[in-house]
Amino acid sequence: MAFTMKTDRSKTRNASLNRSALVYGLLMLFFSTAFTSLTQEGRKPTLFLIGDSTVKNGKGKGDGGLWGWGNFLPVAFDTARLNIDNHALGGTSSRTFQTRGLWDAVQAKIQPGDFVIMQFGHNDDGPLADTARARGTIKGNGEESQEIYNPILKKQEVVHSYGWYLRKFIADVKAKGATPIVCSLIPRNSWQDGKVKRATTGYTKWAAEAAKQGGAHFIDLNQLVADKYDKAGDALVKSTYFNATDHTHTIEAGAQLNAVALAEGIRASKKLKLRRYLLNK
Repeated sequence: MAFTMKTDRSKTRNASLNRSALVYGLLMLFFSTAFTSLTQEGRKPTLFLIGDSTVKNGKGKGDGGLWGWGNFLPVAFDTARLNIDNHALGGTSSRTFQTRGLWDAVQAKIQPGDFVIMQFGHNDDGPLADTARARGTIKGNGEESQEIYNPILKKQEVVHSYGWYLRKFIADVKAKGATPIVCSLIPRNSWQDGKVKRATTGYTKWAAEAAKQGGAHFIDLNQLVADKYDKAGDALVKSTYFNATDHTHTIEAGAQLNAVALAEGIRASKKLKLRRYLLNK
């Protein structure tokens, strides 16, 4: 009888310890979740910019008198509530920004609640395997690929379509719990019959398709800027937003115009949470 009572007491004590451990574990889980949630809510999100020299030219200091729109986009935002980190690099395509490890460095910084704006296309229209750049992508938005020998990297490489690389960016951003935003490339200073040439097909079309397929927001920056160019007219655009030798890269006034157009596109995207951080002007 004494042995039975001792055993019962032991079982009762063990059950009590198990309940205490369970309660402690649940409390720790609650406080841990609450702390994580509080930390995330209190953290200032970051808007990452990736792209080519039309987003950041050179070192972003007006190299050669030319500027990318990424330098002036922060003016449109409340930077007390939003960080803006411009990682664009001149000469890159949607392909080489990934194969050169540039995207890996950005991706490592992305956290839940962040945003990524991407704009590529100007440099994707080039050879796949030349000895100068080897930065081209297969034209289109499909799943086709081509194996080449990359003379720059000195190794075999499988090259994909422009749309494929954009969808890879999009998937990576979403996997981080962040919001991907695809922009079409800005228009060049090229005119026909008094109207700036628009990229309504080609890279603009493929960017829009890739964004839709990947579940990303899309802003047709090409159209937004082209509308402003057409309204201003050929002569004013050439004299105010570009220099006499470059028809792709804008001077400071042109980069500011492009940044304003992008901010307008963000504001018009009702489902895009990034618009909450825009200044009311």
